[in-house]
Amino acid sequence: MSSTGELRHTALDALHRSLGATMTDFAGWDMPLRYGSERDEHLAVRTKAGLFDLSHMGEITVTGPQAAALLDFALVGNIGGVKPGRARYTMICRADGGILDDLIVYRLGETEYMVVANASNAQVVLDALTERAAGFDAEVRDDRDAYALIAVQGPESPGILKSLTDADLDGLKYYAGLPGTVADVPALIARTGYTGEDGFELFVKPEHAVELWQALTKAGEGVGLVPCGLSCRDTLRLEAGMPLYGHELSTSLTPFDAGLGRVVKFEKEGDFVGREALREAAARAEQNPPRVLVGLVAEGRRVPRAGYAVVAGGEVIGEVTSGAPSPTLGKPIAMAYVDAPHAAPGSAGVGVDIRGSHEPYEVVALPFYKRQK
Repeated sequence: MSSTGELRHTALDALHRSLGATMTDFAGWDMPLRYGSERDEHLAVRTKAGLFDLSHMGEITVTGPQAAALLDFALVGNIGGVKPGRARYTMICRADGGILDDLIVYRLGETEYMVVANASNAQVVLDALTERAAGFDAEVRDDRDAYALIAVQGPESPGILKSLTDADLDGLKYYAGLPGTVADVPALIARTGYTGEDGFELFVKPEHAVELWQALTKAGEGVGLVPCGLSCRDTLRLEAGMPLYGHELSTSLTPFDAGLGRVVKFEKEGDFVGREALREAAARAEQNPPRVLVGLVAEGRRVPRAGYAVVAGGEVIGEVTSGAPSPTLGKPIAMAYVDAPHAAPGSAGVGVDIRGSHEPYEVVALPFYKRQK
């Protein structure tokens, strides 16, 4: 939110309103929730393509001779090992191992990186990186106002983008980025996303956002591209088993508690913030498995919500972190942390307490949905 307490607006705000979007406050930004039917937007991304405004995400640039060393110290991943043009999913943790945010870090050049934080945590991440930069020959720069971010996601997205750029999209791997032009607009073209589909995220200057959105809309007219809001982004990421900060991730959990210990790279050289606490968390998780993040699929029609208790044999064995109707499965689904003895797919007798009624649910492995390669 701005210093005056007013909602912040992206460069595409007027365009969203002209398309009849239902707007909502998300992390201090006025963002499109949906344009029409959430279900139709969701299914368009699964079968054709969807266009998203993600300009609320927080871009932080880290540059200088010791940029890699700073990021290796500040984050849990091995960022120095990322080749120029590639990206990595990682986390920033507190000294006690609690997760401050999950991030994508792009290596733009030999000594230049872009850290992309969640909108709700961008200031926290910026402050932590700035503080942790002490003693390093590196600069941390707040670039949140320097970028608009537009994503095109879904099976038709490569074809749509190819019609607007001569960049080598076929050679662009998943979790990689390259500079290019899209519809004559200079952009960082990244093959990343949060939907479980193939797709691209385009970082551009805010003044170019409207013309790029309009060009993508025109290029996608014949193949079913539709504008998409945050509501279907949430059901898409839920089906794909992707965690959302504030739901599956928080400062009260370490990456090992969240089942994402793989992002912590103890083998990298030098110290990093949280190393000792995370070593202890890893050892604890091995000896006494923490609650496990699982998928739950409803046998009935009632939708579970975050905070609802997961039960078995009359006992509380876990808690729902995210829940919604799944347009792809045609049933309500949820992610939940449950006690290890009940975490195996097919575990019997598991239910969700929905307003006093124990509704039966099937325990399944995540993700609920995996695209065909």
